[in-house]
Amino acid sequence: MNHLDATHDPALRSWVVSANNSANDGATDFPIQNLPYARARRAGTDEPWRIMVAIGDQALDLAAAVLAAEHTEAQAAALAPLVRGDLNAFMARGPADWQLVRASLSRALAVGSPAEAALAPCLIAQSALEFTLPCTIGDYTDFYTGIHHATTVGKLFRPDNPLLPNYQWVPIGYHGRASSIGISGQTVRRPQGQTLPPGSTTPQFGPCKRLDYELELGLLVGTANALGEPVPMEAAEAHLFGVVLLNDWSARDVQAWEYQPLGPFLSKNFATTISPWIVTMAALAPFRVPFTRPEGDPQPLPYLDNAMNRASGAIDIALTVQIETAAMARDGQAPATLSHSRWSEAAYWTAAQLLTHHTVGGCNLQPGDLFGTGTLSGPAAGQGGSLLELSMGGKAPITLPNGEQRTFLADGDRVILRGRCAAAGAAAIGFGECGGRVMG
Repeated sequence: MNHLDATHDPALRSWVVSANNSANDGATDFPIQNLPYARARRAGTDEPWRIMVAIGDQALDLAAAVLAAEHTEAQAAALAPLVRGDLNAFMARGPADWQLVRASLSRALAVGSPAEAALAPCLIAQSALEFTLPCTIGDYTDFYTGIHHATTVGKLFRPDNPLLPNYQWVPIGYHGRASSIGISGQTVRRPQGQTLPPGSTTPQFGPCKRLDYELELGLLVGTANALGEPVPMEAAEAHLFGVVLLNDWSARDVQAWEYQPLGPFLSKNFATTISPWIVTMAALAPFRVPFTRPEGDPQPLPYLDNAMNRASGAIDIALTVQIETAAMARDGQAPATLSHSRWSEAAYWTAAQLLTHHTVGGCNLQPGDLFGTGTLSGPAAGQGGSLLELSMGGKAPITLPNGEQRTFLADGDRVILRGRCAAAGAAAIGFGECGGRVMG
């Protein structure tokens, strides 16, 4: 999955050019080197949901494209689930077919392709589409890989012992609620629950007062493993299909009361928002970097370690969080940036380690299962991936450019996550937007 090939060539150009955004302009999230998948249809219609591939500000309707162009027998077999709108079935086919389709799409969308005339009518402006979840997500596990987030939050509650003893040895995670995962553009209703007011010994019931976001990435499982058959590190990458942006909305006051002894429950199950486009692991190959631990930290146990993971197990993705308040939207003001961080600096465990650890006891993963990385905060002050960190638990309000202040989210606030990859000798790619707005 780390292999570079012709599809990554930074000199590659696409014939897809629109009035507003060329696939070749260097600023787009979706150049020909990316080719992420989504499930969408023309907005306001009852057309079937179709699998689309992003190119510039356009989307290629794969069902229409397959009918319009010629394919080999192997290409047709690999594309068949995509034509049916079944991304899970395509993910289940495995890396050989993923790569076959990626290479075929790259050639078909490149300058000079003989398929240009046939495929041009199969393009739809992304602005004309509405999106749904890109695949069926049967199970959702939220990990806690953000070392800086874990340390900062730990200091708020345990100043003398911010990291519990197991943190540096075992990837911490909990099973979340797959049914409440929604797509970018989601409206999040402020949840209700039990909270314990300061100084009280009796809880009260009512709306959450400390609603927060969490900047995460989501990892989507491609191929399954059989029950009772763990996936070793050497094979883990072949089971991972791609990555999305993920906002794991959190009710901090509900969480503080309920989380002991078994961890989050109602504070996390009311909403999780993901971006619509799945950026494949293959597209991320140029942005691999070494996985290292700080000097003096314990190294992973042997079942979570191998040479490939040490050499290129981490992926460098620059992440940004923005907020648009109701007043900003009313006044036409641009969203304000709250923080920046990088996956490669924030995470204590790699994607391969998460998948291997998840299966080490025999757990059987399925195509479309989702892993949240946990909050990806940077090491410096102001790089927190949540308001809990940025406001120091609500003690230090954040002042926005228009003078408004926030410790936690207010009704009408829209949170926007973005991610982008850039490296020398590679075409930059991105993830689009993961946005959601709070309502009372």
